[in-house]
Amino acid sequence: MEGSGGREKEHLLSLKVMRLTKPSFIGLTPVLCEANDIAGGDTLTDIKPSLASVKSIPSFSVSEMLTLPQNFGSIYLGETFSSYVNVHNDSQSTVSDIQVKTDLQTASQRLTLSSTTTPNNGDLEPDGSVDDVVNHEVKELGTHILVCAVSYAAPSGEKMYFRKFFKFQVLKPLDVKTKFYNAEDFVSDEVYLEAQIQNITNSPMCMEKVNLEPSPKYNVRELNTVERTQSNETTFGKLNYLNPMDVRQYLYCLTAKQHPGALKVILKGVSNIGKLDIVWRTNLGERGRLQTSQLERVAPGYGDVRLAINEVPDGVQIEKPFNFKCQITSCCDRTMELRLVLTNTTKGLHWIGVSGKQLGKLGPGASMDIDLTLMASIPGLLSISGLRLTDQYLKRTYEHDDIAQVFVYTSLEGA
Repeated sequence: MEGSGGREKEHLLSLKVMRLTKPSFIGLTPVLCEANDIAGGDTLTDIKPSLASVKSIPSFSVSEMLTLPQNFGSIYLGETFSSYVNVHNDSQSTVSDIQVKTDLQTASQRLTLSSTTTPNNGDLEPDGSVDDVVNHEVKELGTHILVCAVSYAAPSGEKMYFRKFFKFQVLKPLDVKTKFYNAEDFVSDEVYLEAQIQNITNSPMCMEKVNLEPSPKYNVRELNTVERTQSNETTFGKLNYLNPMDVRQYLYCLTAKQHPGALKVILKGVSNIGKLDIVWRTNLGERGRLQTSQLERVAPGYGDVRLAINEVPDGVQIEKPFNFKCQITSCCDRTMELRLVLTNTTKGLHWIGVSGKQLGKLGPGASMDIDLTLMASIPGLLSISGLRLTDQYLKRTYEHDDIAQVFVYTSLEGA
């Protein structure tokens, strides 16, 4: 790791910092040719016994040997940054009262990673060293500066001090996008969350865990395992890894917990769904972890009144009455006095019953069920429309059209 510092006087101690990372396999460029080619014969004989080649597979591109990192490499958000700090006495004199302090400066804060002193403020002999290993789980993007400060007492008793700065960039490992889908089933009021996760690093990663931690208002059911197996096998197969730039979709089903005001949470405003907890491993098992911020879901705009289908037949016979059941829910913070008006707006589909019926009072978040009857006079696919709800207090009318569709068949088609 390269460091920088101000103009300094000659010091008795030297400071070195090295990032601690896992080794990697040596990559090879295989030489592929026949023995009777120009490059064959003795050339192939020299290549086969190479220490960097795989035994019995000389043309394999990755060797059996490991190599230590030759540069600082990339640091990704969610990984653990580890570094080895070494202070060495390069002089021929003994120094004392050594203190090594390591801080990490980010765009928003300064963190103290370690503060090391010689035991009992002891002395450091020539060629002696003070060693320390610092670890930090990276939680911010952008520029990070590792600040290493060293203070000590020279043989003359003079207090000496110097520091060095080591700058590195923290990159984004994953691109996470979310989509919400609202179920039309009023009874369950399920919300589906689709999470699209893309690997934007330059190496494959094994997805160890992708969980949705719901907020206290919701229960969650993950839909990423194969139900017919007993081993909780994921829908992505046994080799659960992502190549660079690959995208994977995860699906979760959320339902509101049954408590006072739960329905109001679903129907109105913005609610916190929860956050994604993602754990992965790269290369030789390095672990990374990310947690998203709270995911917010905007409830559909139902207005003051929501009309939901409870029961409607798929097909009905022409000129025979059929029942239609629905539920009315108040999505506002006031009490309404509702009146039901039925109008025949769809050609060939007629309401049967009393129009202008008083439904009574409906409080905030409360619901009521209503049973209605219709009859079709022409065959085909018809849309149920013409249901009007009027709030007697504010003289406001809520129109509901294209509520549902029914297929109307003749008696001959039904037979």
